[in-house]
Amino acid sequence: MSRIGKNPISLPSGVSISVANDNLVTVKGPKGTLTQQVDKDIKVAVEGTEINFERPTEQKRHKAMHGTYRALINNMVTGVSTGFQLKLELVGVGYKAVSTGQILEMSLGYSHSIFMQIPSEITVATETLKGKNPVITLQGIDKQLIGQVAAKIRSLRKVEPYKGKGIRFEGEVVRRKAGKTAAKK
Repeated sequence: MSRIGKNPISLPSGVSISVANDNLVTVKGPKGTLTQQVDKDIKVAVEGTEINFERPTEQKRHKAMHGTYRALINNMVTGVSTGFQLKLELVGVGYKAVSTGQILEMSLGYSHSIFMQIPSEITVATETLKGKNPVITLQGIDKQLIGQVAAKIRSLRKVEPYKGKGIRFEGEVVRRKAGKTAAKK
């Protein structure tokens, strides 16, 4: 049995869940509503304030989906109750970020500024303090969407291992490489 899949999900107060006939799971909470289509083989049972997942057989496919759908629904419950937040740090001389509504403008050492349209489900904020690196904060209820947007922002200037410049997650440790050494005589 999947160690993740067999754990029940407990619903916090203010969060409700409904399962339609075609295994469409809808989670409603104080921060919003999310839906997820669950495979027809996985049984989703709502018992009071707990959600349980059952698989029909021990096939490899069923084992994989058992834990996956449990994790997805758990992320939905967490998202609609508390939400998710991800911070990106811009490390490099002259790197800047400014948000105007849902448009993020970044100066990342290229000859031009980069403008990025952020989806309406995510709120974006930027912070620049003197003596510290600029920080981009992404907040929302959909963990997958926040991760996807963060990966897209990060791909604009990947962290390089020699000077450590680039866009990184807050608290991320970058392994540094030694550069060239002077020639010996």
